Amino acid sequence: MDWMVMGEAIWLILPAYLANASAVVLGGGRSVDGGRMWHGARLLGDGKTWRGLLAGVAVGALAGVIMSIAVPETYGDGVAAIPVIVALPLGALAGDMTESFLKRRRGVESGESWPVADQMDFLLGALLLSYLASALFDGSASDNWFLRHFGPWHVGFLLVFTPLVHYLANVTGYLAGLKKVPW
Repeated sequence: MDWMVMGEAIWLILPAYLANASAVVLGGGRSVDGGRMWHGARLLGDGKTWRGLLAGVAVGALAGVIMSIAVPETYGDGVAAIPVIVALPLGALAGDMTESFLKRRRGVESGESWPVADQMDFLLGALLLSYLASALFDGSASDNWFLRHFGPWHVGFLLVFTPLVHYLANVTGYLAGLKKVPW
């Protein structure tokens, strides 16, 4: 694996990383699940808020637009880039909420560590939704933005790199008083 592949992978996934971090920093307020319970446990928990969701998607999408202006065709050509630019941050936060839902079903409390899932949820959500958006809006497989940009080495690198960055970001957030736990 070379430095170019690592740099490309980080550049392409950056809106998802920024969305995930922004949801924590800018979140708060009313929870997405509205306090609803299912089989004796919260659907998501107090940590998943509307303000965090909307702010995270907005920050990630804005970053994607700026990146597309700075490096044209990063996420596609013109208006065709919009589905991918929105899918990366939205997928990241949807992946995080899916993981929270699964944690509650397994009896894992909000804020309690769930190794591997805690570090990979937003990455897998971003990759999946950006692939689906690309497949839906790009048409043929040969035109699929995701398949042209995220090769096996890119994805493999992100699967190793993301847990490291996630750990460092969470410890930093904890030390800054933005998170209750360092994971």
